[in-house]
This record gives sequence, C-alpha cells and structure tokens, in this order.
Amino acid sequence: MGTAESTGEAARLAALLSTLKERSGLSYGALAKRLHLSTSTLHRYCNGDAVPADFAPLNRFARLCRATPQELVEVHRRWILADAAREQRGKGGGPGTAPAAGSGTHTLDSGTSGAPAAPGAPPASEGPETLKTSEDREAPEDPATSKTPQAPKIPAAPVSSGAQAPAPPASGSRPRHRLVLAATAGVVAVAVTGALLVGRLGGEDAGTGAGQKTGAARGPEAPPEAAGSPAPSPTGSASKKPSPSPSASTSADPGAASGSPADGKPLGPAPTGVPFHASVRAHAWEDPCSQRYLVDREPAEVRPPPAEQDAPAWVAAMGAVSAGEQVVEVTLQGTGSETVVLQALHVRTVRTGDPLPWTDYGTGVGCGGGVSLRSFDVDLDQGRPAARPADGQRPFPYKVSESDPEVFRVTAHTGGRDVSWYLEVEWSSGGRQGVFRVDDRGRPFRTSASVGRPAYDYPPGASQWGAHQPG
Repeated sequence: MGTAESTGEAARLAALLSTLKERSGLSYGALAKRLHLSTSTLHRYCNGDAVPADFAPLNRFARLCRATPQELVEVHRRWILADAAREQRGKGGGPGTAPAAGSGTHTLDSGTSGAPAAPGAPPASEGPETLKTSEDREAPEDPATSKTPQAPKIPAAPVSSGAQAPAPPASGSRPRHRLVLAATAGVVAVAVTGALLVGRLGGEDAGTGAGQKTGAARGPEAPPEAAGSPAPSPTGSASKKPSPSPSASTSADPGAASGSPADGKPLGPAPTGVPFHASVRAHAWEDPCSQRYLVDREPAEVRPPPAEQDAPAWVAAMGAVSAGEQVVEVTLQGTGSETVVLQALHVRTVRTGDPLPWTDYGTGVGCGGGVSLRSFDVDLDQGRPAARPADGQRPFPYKVSESDPEVFRVTAHTGGRDVSWYLEVEWSSGGRQGVFRVDDRGRPFRTSASVGRPAYDYPPGASQWGAHQPG
C-alpha cells in the first residue's frame, strides 16, 4: 500500500494528530482520560511511535479535538496508509506480499480469464504439419488406389518345363476369390481412412488448448489465444466474481490476450475479479452518545452499552437493530497499480414494514455535541431511497487506487418504517466493469423507527439502565 515505509506513513498521521491536539488546547492527560487510554499510549500515537490497530480511538480523538469533517476523513485516510505500511513491513515488505484484509473486508481473488493450454501441448500449427507427413507415408494405402482392379489380381505361378499345367479352377471359384480380396481391400481402406481422420482431429485438438468450443476457427485465421477467452456474463456483485464485459472480450488485442505470445514472450493471465478491497463498518457512530438501538428485551436482560469498536458484537449478542438512524462507513482501496473509477452509489431496499415494537436503548449520556459528518444522506422513508451528497460532499464518480483510498460515510434514517437495505457501488477499470454489493457481512443493514417506544439510558457510573430523560 504505497511505497513509503511505515515510519513515514506513521509520521504523517502523527503530524495531523499533533496539530489537532495543539489546536484543541487540551492536555494529553485530559484527552487520555476521556478516551479511556493511558497518557503514554496517546503520546506515542501523536509522536508516530505507534499506530493503533483500530481506527475507533483516533476517531474519538479527532472528534474531541473538534476536527472538521474534512479533517476526520483525512485522519482516517492517513491511518489506513500507516496501518497498511506497518503490516507490510511486518510481513517482510516483499513485492509479492498481499495486504491483509481487515474485519468486514469483501475481497475477491483475481482469477484467470480462461483455461490455459496444457504444458506439453504443441502449438496449433504443429498438428497439420505432422499429419501431412503421415499422409505422404500412407499414400499407397489411399482408398482410391485400394479399389483399383490391381488389388484382386494374383500373379500366376511359373510352370516348369515339362511339367503339366494345373487344371483350371472350377466354375465360380475365381469370382468368389476376387470378391473376398475386394472386401479385404475395402476394410483396409476404411481402417486407414479412419486412422487418418482420428490423427487429424487429435492433432488439431492438441493445438487449440483446453476449453475451446467445438467448431472454433483454427490455423492462421484464429490464433490460439482465442481458446482462453471467457464467455460474457452479467455484471457481478459481491457474491460473485465480476466477469469482463462483452466489449472487453471482443475488442481485446490478439497480441496481448491472455496466454498469447507477444514478441516471443508468454504473457500472464488478464486481470479479473474486483480490483479493490472494501472495509465496511456497519455501526459507525456520530459520537459515543448519539447511537441508539432497539432491543426486544427488558432492561435487566440487556448488557451495558458498548464502545463503538465493540458495537458489532454487542448488536449480535442482543439481537439489536439501529433505532432511527444508522451510519455506515465504507473504505475502498485499490489492490494494484490500475486506477478504479467508482461510477455511482445506489441504495437497494430488501424489505419494509411497520416499526419494531421494541425498547429503545442509548449508548451513553453526557457526551456533549459531536461533529456531524454526513458524506451521503439516505432517507429510507422515500419510495426509492437514494444516496445524496451532504455537508458539501461532491457527488460520484470517484477514483481509487492502491495509494489513494476513499472513505464514504452513509447516514440512513427513518421516522416511521422498519427497513432492510444495502448499497451497491458501480465500478470500472480499463475494459472491465461491475457492481459491488456493500452489506453487513452478507446480510442487509436494518434500521427501524423508534418514535413512541420506551427509552432507556446508561449514565456514567451507573450499574443499570435508567429511564431516558429528554433534553
């Protein structure tokens, strides 16, 4: 992920953190206490001596320092690069080292575009040349010559002087003998012709490579690289490997096709699959006290509220559903040198219904106002929800690469429905294109209205849930 060493990426992250800390006027001790960190740990983050394994502490740090929405995105971007550089150095930093995918990452491995030819198979032109030599050697056995009147003739045995010539054969014996010889010659001709046909077909199949369809053109008119071309398929999604578009397969340069020789050097397979990594945080919070959840349990059966980084496990254990609003954070980063264009972001609804009749639980109280960061806003109460840019965010398209990731925050809200939904990202790279599904580990996101439901909070220092106090 980039060419900079981990120390350089960490230093750039630390410089931004130090700037935010100095501008806030808060001491390391005050910040560490509110972040539930030790002072020495926070000091190491701001000096570049350490990079946290999770972004949540830096997210809360930036919000406490009153970072702007643009600064929050920049902090996240620098943390991604610093964390990736640290992992790369830990793995040896070799050119073939693949970045480790984080939690929630949807990754599709690149595949080949077609079945390669067998390692020992000769080129397509070798089959006909070998058969030509075989035909020359088998020319006397050609069926046309086998059926000539010369085949049934048998030379007469010489008669010695003074010996009596043998008696002529009985009537009808010579035609029968000729008939037997003619039948034998026909069988030999059929066998030779069949052997030649089998040899020709076998030679051509060996030259075309594995996986080529019957009836495909051969010889100089169709070079062997046509054998590895994949059949066009519909646009892919997260559950399938996106396939190259039909136009890409028909307009590809024969000299640069998968597995074809170019200047005498074999080329590797054409790239396939999704050309970027996606990291999805289904439970990102505006601030530690803003998020609320609906749970179908009594207060005594509900665990204390979690920290933001522990929210997914808490939600799964309690069977909770986001109440009123849900923030989803999506990080997209290229996996190679090619640039990926993100064409559009769509919202798809799976199911809608009446709001859940459950109890409303808050994640905290007394945190104060936070920085609202709404890159894209989704109104789930609309008939066709759409992701609309908010707070000065520019609309799609965007570009991502290995060294230039993008972070998108999508805030979905509803005031009167229970909605299951997910996102789709349209992408293109070179001659390939596809659609990538963004969801909660294979399941749709779920957000339900909580108006009029009993509400509870868990104040600091409390040991149990208490009734929510408006205001």
